[in-house]
Amino acid sequence: MTTTPGAAQVPDKPALEGLEDKWARVWEERGVYRFSVPEVGREGVYSIDTPPPTASGSLHIGHVFSYTHTDLLARFHRMRGQRVFYPMGWDDNGLPTERRVQNYYGVRCDPSLPYDPAFTPPADGTAKSTRAADQRPISRRNFIELCERLTQEDERQFEAVWRSLGLSVDWTQTYRTIGDEARAISQQAFLDNLARGEAYQAQAPSLWDVTFRTAVAQAELEDRDQPGAYHAIAFARSDGAHDVVIESTRPELLPACVALVAHPDDERYRDLFGSTVRSPVFGVEVPVLAHHLAQPDKGTGIAMICTFGDLTDVVWWRELDLPTRTVIGFDGRFVSDAPDGMDSDAGRAAYAELAGKTVFSARAAVVDQLRASGALLGEPRPVTHPVKFFEKGDRPLEIVPTRQWYLVNGARDERLRERLLERGRELRFVPDFMRVRYENWVSGLNGDWLVSRQRFFGVPLPVWYRLDEEGDPDFDQVLVPERSALPVDPSTDVPPGFTEADRGRAGGFVGEVDVMDTWATSSLTPELAGGRSRGDGLWEAVFPFDLRPQGQDIIRTWLFSTLLRSELAHHTLPWRTATLSGFIVDPDRKKMSKSKGNVVTPADVLAQHGSDAVRYWAATSRLGTDAALDMQNPTQMRKGRKLAIKVLNAAKFILGLEASTLEAAAVTEPLDLGMLAALDRVVDDATRAYEAEDHARALEVVEPFFWTFCDDHLELVKDRAYGTGPGRDSAVAALRIALDTLLALLAPVLPFATEEAWSWSHDGSLHASSWPEPTALGGDPELLAAAGEALIGIRRAKTDAKVSQRTPVASARITGPEQTVHRIGLVAGDVGAAGRIGSLSLDPGGETVEVADVVFQPTESF
Repeated sequence: MTTTPGAAQVPDKPALEGLEDKWARVWEERGVYRFSVPEVGREGVYSIDTPPPTASGSLHIGHVFSYTHTDLLARFHRMRGQRVFYPMGWDDNGLPTERRVQNYYGVRCDPSLPYDPAFTPPADGTAKSTRAADQRPISRRNFIELCERLTQEDERQFEAVWRSLGLSVDWTQTYRTIGDEARAISQQAFLDNLARGEAYQAQAPSLWDVTFRTAVAQAELEDRDQPGAYHAIAFARSDGAHDVVIESTRPELLPACVALVAHPDDERYRDLFGSTVRSPVFGVEVPVLAHHLAQPDKGTGIAMICTFGDLTDVVWWRELDLPTRTVIGFDGRFVSDAPDGMDSDAGRAAYAELAGKTVFSARAAVVDQLRASGALLGEPRPVTHPVKFFEKGDRPLEIVPTRQWYLVNGARDERLRERLLERGRELRFVPDFMRVRYENWVSGLNGDWLVSRQRFFGVPLPVWYRLDEEGDPDFDQVLVPERSALPVDPSTDVPPGFTEADRGRAGGFVGEVDVMDTWATSSLTPELAGGRSRGDGLWEAVFPFDLRPQGQDIIRTWLFSTLLRSELAHHTLPWRTATLSGFIVDPDRKKMSKSKGNVVTPADVLAQHGSDAVRYWAATSRLGTDAALDMQNPTQMRKGRKLAIKVLNAAKFILGLEASTLEAAAVTEPLDLGMLAALDRVVDDATRAYEAEDHARALEVVEPFFWTFCDDHLELVKDRAYGTGPGRDSAVAALRIALDTLLALLAPVLPFATEEAWSWSHDGSLHASSWPEPTALGGDPELLAAAGEALIGIRRAKTDAKVSQRTPVASARITGPEQTVHRIGLVAGDVGAAGRIGSLSLDPGGETVEVADVVFQPTESF
């Protein structure tokens, strides 16, 4: 416990300002957080599957909140002697990046255009319009180059924020989800899925975003309440009996109607099952069928099945083996040709009025046609109902038949579903109540994972297709690359055994132009971070990972998809524990999000309050719970800043005390031993809390003791610490032991202030030192609390008497519970010195500690 020769000098006026830049630079230069691969296996390694933030735009305060939670655990386990693998990735492919590039540079991608090596974008963050008509069309390669340029700039800015926040990331361990290695790993994983029969392509109804012109997976859906209207529409029965009336919020899909459906037990329609009716306006004869998903209490109890209005239509279409009548194209407009089965001239003429219209315009036109024909009964009835949107989209989704690639996910394989549910039971969720969200998602899956996307900036699906003798693609003849050739881009690379001259030629090949869903890459973050393809031992050292930290809102996407890929490829969990952070909400308890415009960006907050203060705010919230943030009154951040400043000032005071020895053996006084015994309890409790991923509990244990230590114990031993002899040595040695321990306990939360204070007496980094262990010196852990109660009572008596706390007391009597009074007696000298009491008598009795019969020496008023 001696001062290290290389330690820094204690400043005259310690301050928090400038500590972030100072220590971030030192940590990087010294490689404090650098991970080294162990020679054999993963013994002693703690690996973290860090979430790669989307490198598109700016971080928000929610990122700071959740990533701080991860860093607290990383720092704890590092100080526990483990080799912490804490990488950082950048999720830089996908729709958010494409949209940002379009708006930032004023461009849009047109794959038909040739590459222009001298292209200069029309805007550089100054685009005045986001309308597609105002954006300059450019080649796919030019567009991807702009995506690369902008994401790399965003990533530099993100890294600067993370370094300022004090994330103990190993910045030599980074990856980009669009980088060469990431693309190679993602493509190889897909090819492995294909070889094992887990990836397949199918022509099937697909959820389609007409703005982005891409298919959307089930996990990317969200319901939004939208205004609509029920339209009562009469279908004519073939036998001439009374009309059959259905109610629909989508009358524009009437030309896509393929059947009517009612519940098999609905007596109103039982005699109609097996008969046909004719659709109004378009005159198409369709069957009336029974199915258990029909709802007798919804509308009139009978519904029209259209291809396709919603996901229930898809189920009915598939299970009832119905034909397809497509009317909506990929652009969200009605296709030009009338669907099959519409044979009458009147029906085709009516459809011609819809061709080329948007869904909304077509809806109005069909309502007019129905009204004119007399088939619209009454006026539309307004309703607000949930409509499915792509989570990043602005217009309702349509369902159109497309050829897409899928990965099995258990939706149609009960054995796989049960394996995934079992893995969910094996995985440790923190908090545990989040587990049910995973189980509900797996249990509710209704279709395999659609992984192909009709976009540009993503990982290409690594396949080609043979062209038959007519020059048409044979999608059953899939051509794949050699592993050594990865990554590939089928739009420019050629498959084995072919040349570029064979592209597009009969008997040759055509390349797949679709890219992977961004989650198909992000689901492989263990492989990407762990460098599975490198062969340098890193993968074996870190997999399975110890920790997957993430947001609760992406359990259905990131957590599930990663667990699925690991089960398919490795037959094991990808991590042992998943920690789920809560949301940040504004003062009105509304979730903060970019779409709501109530987001707080972190750079200004970190500059205003300091990183330690912001980290403290994050650390006070438990995993899985939401945290309110009011930037007009950031109480917790102010408390955090106050705590960080107190750390510096307390360290300065303690390190200024002198003693002949600082060894633990010098601690002999009861109060000093008692304080360290109480601190031992804190060490035990904080350690257990961190081991349980309960950082908030650890802070709740450590912080109160720290303030008691500063406010009470320092006052109690100050006179003795300034004195001479064994009493002084005991006080100072105990204070130094306590200081080192408290700095270590607070290090995960306040890395900058604690490192600064540590550097005044040590030459190595606090964050590379050992986590504290109990001193076990044998003191009474209740002594400090008892002495503190007595000191508080003396202070209260002086306040009530309206005299200064420095006013000497001639005599006073302390009463209270017998055991407490006995403990006070053991440290009466320290209590008397701290309270400036000449004569102190003790009188057991009463339920609380009270100070009575106080006789002041000449007083001084406030």
